Amino acid sequence: MGVWNFVKDAGERIVANAKAAARFGPAERTPAPAAAQNETKGGNGKDAGDAIANYIRVQGLQVDNLKVAFDAPSSTVHVSGTAKDQATKEKVILCCGNIEGVEKVTDALEVKEQAPAAQYHTVVKGDTLSAIAKKYYGDASKYPEIFEANKPMLKDPNKIYPGQSLRIPPQS
Repeated sequence: MGVWNFVKDAGERIVANAKAAARFGPAERTPAPAAAQNETKGGNGKDAGDAIANYIRVQGLQVDNLKVAFDAPSSTVHVSGTAKDQATKEKVILCCGNIEGVEKVTDALEVKEQAPAAQYHTVVKGDTLSAIAKKYYGDASKYPEIFEANKPMLKDPNKIYPGQSLRIPPQS
């Protein structure tokens, strides 16, 4: 089990992306994340957990037996299930944490296919994916690796924001 810390007030854009993904995604996907923004600010924890779980599904991240709960007093998301691989597990954690009102994520996620874990980077003002790639890989031109590692949550390599957490996969 892991505990991950996030910037509580960062993430409004993630909720907006969830709403857009639900509206424009395939019809079989569930569009419930639209309610997550208000619920993560102290409303019904079960509804917020359901909305976050739906957001994870809208992103196309498949987790068997996915369970998500939100504890409003502690601003904590609890997530469990079995992810197909390490990258999916890490993306699920980011989906949970990059939502406004979430400060911590506790994960009890299992992984079917083990792989080395990624590092995480919290974006600060002035960061670019190129600068982040230079910091972690020593080569700014490797920014596409970071962009790809954070899809589908990132839609554009030029649109990151302070407080957002990103996966930094091990160098290939």
